Amino acid sequence: MTFPTGKLPPEVLSRLLQHRAAADPNVLIGPGIGLDAAAIAVDDAVIVAKSDPITFATEEIGFYAVNVNANDVACMGAEPRWFLATLLLPEAQTDEALVERIFMQLHHACDALGITLIGGHTEITYGLDRPIIAGHMLGLTRRERLVDARHAQPGDAVLLVRGFPIEGAAIIAHEKAEALRALGFDETTIAAARNFLHDPGISVVAAARLALDTAPVHALHDPTEGGVATGLWELAEAARAGILVQEEALQPLPLAAALCAAFGLDPLGTIASGALLLVAPPDAVETHLAAFAAANIPAAVVGELRPIEEGRWLVKNGERRPLPRFDADEITRLFT
Repeated sequence: MTFPTGKLPPEVLSRLLQHRAAADPNVLIGPGIGLDAAAIAVDDAVIVAKSDPITFATEEIGFYAVNVNANDVACMGAEPRWFLATLLLPEAQTDEALVERIFMQLHHACDALGITLIGGHTEITYGLDRPIIAGHMLGLTRRERLVDARHAQPGDAVLLVRGFPIEGAAIIAHEKAEALRALGFDETTIAAARNFLHDPGISVVAAARLALDTAPVHALHDPTEGGVATGLWELAEAARAGILVQEEALQPLPLAAALCAAFGLDPLGTIASGALLLVAPPDAVETHLAAFAAANIPAAVVGELRPIEEGRWLVKNGERRPLPRFDADEITRLFT
């Protein structure tokens, strides 16, 4: 049996990750489902390392590459500092203008977050029909500020910070503009959705930093492929916990919801960079909500971690159904 487009099934990936070399005591956080990056102790500091490719987007691929990797480093409590990019370009389609455009995107995105582009690799590759970037981000933090999602526990509150699916809406508007016009979407609406990359934006670095500066945080997670629903499932998996999520609290941004509906996509399973999932002890919730409100950042309690034996559920109007997990992101349906 072959796997569909998207992430490997978590059960397969978990099994594969068990077969690795003997543990290095300097590795504080290694690979695992729901863990956004690795953490390595170096003297009194902690280096956080992340690798993530950009495969769906093409028009602003350099911007995506920097920001999605920076998000995951920030979710571990670190400041994104250094970036490497492996850029694979399609044969017979690559010219100087394309390469220069991607590099300018990388430089501008790094500059905006105070990140230094320190290296990588670039080549024109057989068999590609579009550019692909595999990004590698390094960040720095202190051990006491490191966020380890495995420390989240039953009774903790789960907050959704910012909106969703921001990245999904931007991809739809960039990649399917002609189809949207045919469906009756006007140019102003399409342009607004395209600009979701920048407004409200896909970066959660500032929101993660605010949370860490405000009150205790037990976990942060940047839901990407598989959307907010899969991100919630991954949080629970990292904590080895159950979760109870109130579906009424998971309201997608109206424009994003309209674009998803146009193509029959479920917003809960649509790639969602730009949203931030935050797990905090109950007595820290009001402090977090007040801080986000003061910064004009939308935030709401959407659920609670529960003992693992209670399962993982989505509740609506008092009725519950299993929390969905989208192993193939809804956005992949646009390209198949």
